[in-house]
Amino acid sequence: MPRARAARAIAAVIGNGVTLDEALERAGGQLAGRDRALLREIAFGVCRRYFELDALLAQLMERPLKSRDADVRALLLVGLYQLRHMRVPDHAAINETVAASRELGKPWARGLVNAVLRAYQARADGLDAALSPAQRAAHPAWLLRALERAWPEQLPDILAANNAAPPMTLRVNVARTDREAWLASARAAGIAARPCAFAADGVVLAEALDVTQLPGFGEGLVSVQDEGAQLAAGLLGGADGERILDACAAPGGKACHLLERHPGVTLLALDASAARLERVRQNLQRLQLHATLVCGDAADAGAWWDGRPFDRILVDAPCSGTGVIRRHPDIRILRSAAQVTEAAALQLAILRGLWPCLKPGGALLYSTCSVLPEENEATVAAFLAATRDAQEEPLDSGCGLARSHGRQLLPTVSEHDGFFYARLRKLGTPSPPPERRQPA
Repeated sequence: MPRARAARAIAAVIGNGVTLDEALERAGGQLAGRDRALLREIAFGVCRRYFELDALLAQLMERPLKSRDADVRALLLVGLYQLRHMRVPDHAAINETVAASRELGKPWARGLVNAVLRAYQARADGLDAALSPAQRAAHPAWLLRALERAWPEQLPDILAANNAAPPMTLRVNVARTDREAWLASARAAGIAARPCAFAADGVVLAEALDVTQLPGFGEGLVSVQDEGAQLAAGLLGGADGERILDACAAPGGKACHLLERHPGVTLLALDASAARLERVRQNLQRLQLHATLVCGDAADAGAWWDGRPFDRILVDAPCSGTGVIRRHPDIRILRSAAQVTEAAALQLAILRGLWPCLKPGGALLYSTCSVLPEENEATVAAFLAATRDAQEEPLDSGCGLARSHGRQLLPTVSEHDGFFYARLRKLGTPSPPPERRQPA
């Protein structure tokens, strides 16, 4: 039953800190078709509206459930989400959610689930009136404050985008075909799609589809990638014979795009996680592309670098992910203000660690999927202030907003996610290479 499985996945996210993707992979089992789609719709929806739904549930419960009944709490959130945000008839939403308690192995909860959901029906208006601004916006209070401080004029649009389901955006493999040819094949298959506004290789589908329905997906003619992420390959560039480093490369979308656009380059894909690096390998294999894969810490080049400098480096830095919340709604549950500060420190360490690996005259593109200035222009400013042979270059892109450093794309309802880009050029003589560490 999709509702019970959704409850288990949600409980894993809010109770155990598991990412939603991982929780759904565990909970999905052999579900397919409509049941699988319903599972994903409910789980994503509850995580997207969690702070609103949890505040409503707190008003409806006389006392909180015990920690061992986190799945029942999650099932109550599933029921509230259906009543508030889905087109399921109220009686069906309540009856199916009550029935799901038995599949959870908690038949005693049937009466509780029924009573809470019917109480919500009777008291909905009064419950809504008691919500705080952050709860009404379905964002944690710390994040709402941060967004309001950084983007006061754009805040309503950012919140609307974060709470909307994202479009399905694809990248056409220009090494094998071109965008117009793929769009023609999509039309022939009855698939409605249009070109992206800014990404030269991107298309947006009118509605999301299983990738197996996409013309040429299995043959590597098209990949799933947001429009904002697709801008990286064009902003970094590449030329035959050049050596490029994609640091923090997993899951490999940007690395693959660079190779599709610049087949004459040699690319090294670096990531600190061996498990995530396997996803890079799989994407390269499907697209019939080649890169050298290295597992290592981008902030500690001496542990993995062979001393040969790179012509170009892409630093897609670890960040809060606040620009892609609509695709990963568990971010609003799993992230904290302290983690943003930690991410900014790591980003600066990575830039400092990789800079000696870049040739004089070479370019480094710094990227995040964050909309918070402390991870973006502030990080670039701190690096430039401490690095005399680094100079920022203007970005030749009409997309996004110019900042004190770099350009910021904010998430949109029907177009790209939120991304930040800044390009740095290395001046002067080569930096001394980091000391090559001996294996322990």
